[in-house]
Amino acid sequence: MYKAGIAGATGYTGVELVQLIHRHPQLEVGWITSESSAGKCLSDVHAVPWAYPLIPLHEAYDRASEVDVVFLCLPHGHSIMAALRFSATGVRVIDLSADFRLADADSYRRWYGAEHSAPEMLPHFVYGLCEIYREQIRGAQLIANPGCYPTTVNLGLYPLAKAGWLGHHIIVDSKSGVSGAGRSTKLAYQFVEANENLTPYNVGYRHRHIGEMERVLNGVSRNGGFRFTFSPHLLPVSRGILSTMYVTVPAGVTESQIRDLYAETYAGEPFIHLLPAGQIATLRHTTYTNRCAISITPANPDQPEGQEYIIVATEDNLIKGASGQAIQNFNIAAGLDETAGLW
Repeated sequence: MYKAGIAGATGYTGVELVQLIHRHPQLEVGWITSESSAGKCLSDVHAVPWAYPLIPLHEAYDRASEVDVVFLCLPHGHSIMAALRFSATGVRVIDLSADFRLADADSYRRWYGAEHSAPEMLPHFVYGLCEIYREQIRGAQLIANPGCYPTTVNLGLYPLAKAGWLGHHIIVDSKSGVSGAGRSTKLAYQFVEANENLTPYNVGYRHRHIGEMERVLNGVSRNGGFRFTFSPHLLPVSRGILSTMYVTVPAGVTESQIRDLYAETYAGEPFIHLLPAGQIATLRHTTYTNRCAISITPANPDQPEGQEYIIVATEDNLIKGASGQAIQNFNIAAGLDETAGLW
């Protein structure tokens, strides 16, 4: 039986991890931390039946040897020191923040507006998009869990990019449930502001998750150099992400060929749900699961040989977009059944 430590267990991704670990046949909770609620129990903070004591992070450093893996569910910018401290003990580290998702310090500075305080660590982290980097994840000690938006976009477009069929200009319209912002007290995420509303933010070429889309899709494509127009929106639901992607393919490529490409690329993937022609992915295809549902639709049904397509990809932002993918990464890295604890 493996044991897990969770740093930052009282956020949405942290408590989701606790719930997933309780369903895992080979993983159990070792310790969990919270700076704001240290001294309390998890059941004092969340409506859960588990009274795990919440310890401060500095105490967890001294208890690293008690666990086999540490999941870092800390705010962006706060995982760097924790990753350094835990990795020095030899324990496996899976970081759910953005601190190690980009390949170099220049990219981090560009998208996060700050200097990375441990740039020498960036090359040692494997980018944990399981369906694409599975071989690199096997046995890895340091794993950067992907962002929620990029998981839908990268999985939705990976087959086209790898085949060289993805046009250079990609328009992405994404909508995320409010839990994607974490347990924030900001006005925009309050019930009266978010309910019965739909709010775009950081539209165009501004959102920091574009850096991950470029890293993956430019990295797997023969052509590369993709140009993104990305419009994320705050959707008045608790959880889920739906990304609608408007793309072009080369002349002569048919819908049947595209469907065959996706089927071949994702053959045997336990968490990829390719929808048949005529169906479009929705939030309900994936909420409360670790699946990513993908649909493929020609933009103009009267032009079956047309070059414009609409790819829709959905996921649960707290599971496949965060904690579930972190468990999937652990399973792969530890040599366990990839689906253990997941569905």
